[in-house]
Amino acid sequence: MSATKALTDGWVVAQRNVIKIKRVPEVLVFVLISPIMFVLLFAYVFAGAIQVPAGVDYKEFLVAGIFAQTVVFGATFTGAGLAEDMQKGIIDRFRSLPMSRSAVLVGRTTSDVVYNVCSLVIMALTGLLVGWRIREGALDALLGFALLLVFAYSISWIMAWVGLIVPSVDVVNNASFVVIFPLTFLSNAFVPLEAFDGVLKTIVEWNPVSSLTQASRELFGNTGGQPPPSEAFSMEHPAVYTLIWSALFVAVFVPLSVRQFKRTSK
Repeated sequence: MSATKALTDGWVVAQRNVIKIKRVPEVLVFVLISPIMFVLLFAYVFAGAIQVPAGVDYKEFLVAGIFAQTVVFGATFTGAGLAEDMQKGIIDRFRSLPMSRSAVLVGRTTSDVVYNVCSLVIMALTGLLVGWRIREGALDALLGFALLLVFAYSISWIMAWVGLIVPSVDVVNNASFVVIFPLTFLSNAFVPLEAFDGVLKTIVEWNPVSSLTQASRELFGNTGGQPPPSEAFSMEHPAVYTLIWSALFVAVFVPLSVRQFKRTSK
């Protein structure tokens, strides 16, 4: 019964967060401009400088990486949103209501899925304009988008925990930048795995952002028929490896976030 109440109350909180888009549309505008900028920047400025495997168009190679980067960065809104609500006293108002304690977290992470869906739609349209195409069937493409959202949702719970343990939105933004920025750039999102050597290559091929990107490329049919770039499990079974990390993040950080929220409620 408590789980059902948490979900229903969480949906109400999620609706409250989504409604904020109407009141502060500038937030969504800047969320959407960033991925468009990255697509155009890499597609037209860096395309000639980055070598990709034969038979693969860099624009098609690129878009899956932009998808992965954007949904991971988009997960930071969870932490920033919670930190902002804590600062403004909104969380204290929620505590006075007869609602599930975990509903605030469920609602926050669920509403951020909406932001990521909007980002993916805009990026997909931008990708189509620059030459990206889905080469596999519609079902595989939907699975690719679903995998991106699942991974982003799991990252949202990490950021929820961060948002509850730091004192301000600025700290959340700085902390997430320090962790997520190298995580996305030490991956195959923009540069093929073959461009890395030694220990760095090992880090890249086992990076969950790399497996997410590789799985997306395969599901969208953007590999040019090339075999996996590595014999590592993470590259040969990227979707499975990504789901393992997603399940691990949720299993660890959902309890941590709920526990931290209860502590701040005392």
